[in-house]
Amino acid sequence: MTKHSGLDRQREHQANERTFLAWLRTSVALIALGLATARFGIFLEEIKSAVQRDISSQHPLFNSQVLGLSLVIFGLIVIALAAWRYNQVFWQIEQGQYQPNQFLVWMMVAVVIVLAALSTIPLLLSDMNVNALGNNLLLIKAWF
Repeated sequence: MTKHSGLDRQREHQANERTFLAWLRTSVALIALGLATARFGIFLEEIKSAVQRDISSQHPLFNSQVLGLSLVIFGLIVIALAAWRYNQVFWQIEQGQYQPNQFLVWMMVAVVIVLAALSTIPLLLSDMNVNALGNNLLLIKAWF
């Protein structure tokens, strides 16, 4: 093994570690966003019930607590996948048989898009009176 190839291997391992740390930061951000979303939803419900003196029920599936929990679970899954991928790439580098894997990247993109789309549902369902719903639809229509 020449000195040059040893340096290339070291750089590949360092790039693998940087990629792992980037996925780790992403997962921590997802978990933090999930916790904030769930807590903020509870806060908004408390304010709403205090102001209106009426306890209204939330939609059982589309509310900020469910969205927050799904973000936290997704963040935990990202940590597990990042550790698995780091280990897989580590051994591929060691054996000189690195194979890129785009499936994980596209899977993460798809999940984030789905969660972002689902996050708009609690906003639309929060005010179900006709005027608020009409205004929300007009805002959506203005975007297109």
